[in-house]
Amino acid sequence: MPDSVELDWAYLSNLAGKVAFSIAQKWSVVEPDDVKQEILLHAYEHRPAIEANYSSEDILWKIFNKAGTQYASRERNYYDLQDDTYYYTPDEAKAALRTFIFTDDELGQMVGRKDDLLASRVTDNLVSARIDAAASLNKLSERYQQLLMRRFVYGLPVEAQADRQALSRAAVALAQAMNRTIRTKKANA
Repeated sequence: MPDSVELDWAYLSNLAGKVAFSIAQKWSVVEPDDVKQEILLHAYEHRPAIEANYSSEDILWKIFNKAGTQYASRERNYYDLQDDTYYYTPDEAKAALRTFIFTDDELGQMVGRKDDLLASRVTDNLVSARIDAAASLNKLSERYQQLLMRRFVYGLPVEAQADRQALSRAAVALAQAMNRTIRTKKANA
């Protein structure tokens, strides 16, 4: 069994600081010190991966960048959830996709339907959800787009277990993209 690499945490901290500063420039919801702390925590928790790639600063940069970006993304999602702008859930993203099969006239007839005693149907936001879904769908990977369209627009089954798992992740990604879309619209208005 080879000996573990002796890590220079001052060097790793310095590199984490540079990566954190880079991320904080792109993600306004995070501070560089918070990102750096998350990166160093990730490095500590995944020490074997850091030791295995310690000799390559490029690979360490990529590992740190991924950890810091994931943290920034979580923070932005939390911020989005707490602000006063509507927040789409994955189920609402799926419902918006299902409206793609309707013409504008058919969709207009659905809007404003009253709730009944058996089920509550929120339909007043279908038009805006459809617009946000259409704008956000293009921001997803081709695979996610195909899986979402196959299942929720065309109504076809998704057979393979890996595809079903990817479909679940795609619905979450679409909801997040829709939330980004409405916040971008709000910021530009």
